[in-house]
Amino acid sequence: MGTVVLMKKNVLDLHDVKASFLDRIHELLGKGVSIHLISSVHPDPENGWRGRIGKAAFLEKWVQKMTPLTAAETSFSITFDWDHSAMGVPGAFIIRNHHHSQFYLKTLTLDDVPGHGRVHFICNSWVYPAHRYKYDRIFFSNKTYLPCQTPEPLRQYRQQELANLRGNGKGELKEWDRVYDYAYYNDLGNPDKGDAYARPVLGGSMEYPYPRRGRTGRKPTKKDPKSESRLPLLSLDIYVPRDERFGHVKFSDFLAYALKSIAQVLLPEISSLFDKTINEFDSFEDVFDLYNGGIKLPGKATVSKVRNRVPWELLKELVRNDGERFLKFPIPEVIKEDKSAWRTDEEFAREMLAGVNPVIISRLRVIILISHWLNTHAVIEPFIIATNRQLSVLHPIHKLLQPHFRDTMNINALARQILINAGGMLEITVFPARYSMEMSAVLYKNWVFTEQSLPADLIKR
Repeated sequence: MGTVVLMKKNVLDLHDVKASFLDRIHELLGKGVSIHLISSVHPDPENGWRGRIGKAAFLEKWVQKMTPLTAAETSFSITFDWDHSAMGVPGAFIIRNHHHSQFYLKTLTLDDVPGHGRVHFICNSWVYPAHRYKYDRIFFSNKTYLPCQTPEPLRQYRQQELANLRGNGKGELKEWDRVYDYAYYNDLGNPDKGDAYARPVLGGSMEYPYPRRGRTGRKPTKKDPKSESRLPLLSLDIYVPRDERFGHVKFSDFLAYALKSIAQVLLPEISSLFDKTINEFDSFEDVFDLYNGGIKLPGKATVSKVRNRVPWELLKELVRNDGERFLKFPIPEVIKEDKSAWRTDEEFAREMLAGVNPVIISRLRVIILISHWLNTHAVIEPFIIATNRQLSVLHPIHKLLQPHFRDTMNINALARQILINAGGMLEITVFPARYSMEMSAVLYKNWVFTEQSLPADLIKR
């Protein structure tokens, strides 16, 4: 016996009712979700000496199982026909999704395995319909092995899984692809839109060295074959491996803050139509209006009760219980208690010396584009790609690194789409404008890997 925990396809915080209905139809037609256990002990000479593959078992009672309205975990029982004397202890399994829609597979737990007890598989991966893949989706048990220590029946499965993640370097990648590949920063400009939107390729040259990004494989632009075509500005469908995308909670928070940002832009723009001094603050009250106003929410106790009864993370983020007003950002601490506090000699001197950080006083030598984007986000992406291409999920170092990489590829992809692109928010808000990214490429020439850890990094700073 075993238990599978998964989360069905969702739209934001809501369960996708249409997808669930179609999945049930497929289930009634005999197209269910099957799992084959793989032996970690006994090889199969008829299968290239890979671990023996057990008989197919199917998730039970998919049609009868009531699905929650919100995006939530669902457990399914599964019964295996497993001859322990001939197969030994399972070390991996193959899953085939014959449904219409994808689901997020969290865990598989096998109980009472003879001579071993419980065997646990931590999956945390989206599984798309089987026809989307040219290979079998395989997951390994929750153990770690160096390559030389991997049980012989599992070695070829381990190597094949890495080959699948590397891809073949061809074609445009789709959301169900699980490919970690390298590319230059050649998708920031849009030369087809005009010379003002053309940008040089960052990376792959002595003039503009730059860390690699994840490959998307989109077609080149018409005017510049070295530049990759862009998606529509507001599209969030830029490719990253599906497991690297935001979870539904993180994505809901992201959209909630995006709504707040849009509200901060649209309302002042509408007001400016009747303002003689467009794009200027007429008084400090205009500044305070960025945080005040909006809709005053009920008391904290009332809001907390509402939040506890609302299952959707997006609404929870919009309806805060910490005093923040609806569609408004938090009031800066320096003016939260006293609106004139920033005008004191002490606070003015502190801000001039330390900026927004009250405990750091240093000369202004870097900008956020370098200290945060380049040194925190851009330089990490090649390590994420390399980790998934070279280190199996069975490798102990992979398990140590993976939590530190979470969401980074998705954030970087969104940044290329709306932040650091030609005409993006960065170029609009910083002084170097269209030359900002070129400047970061020049500064990247001084980046040295051995200087990024302590104590070298601390001494350098």
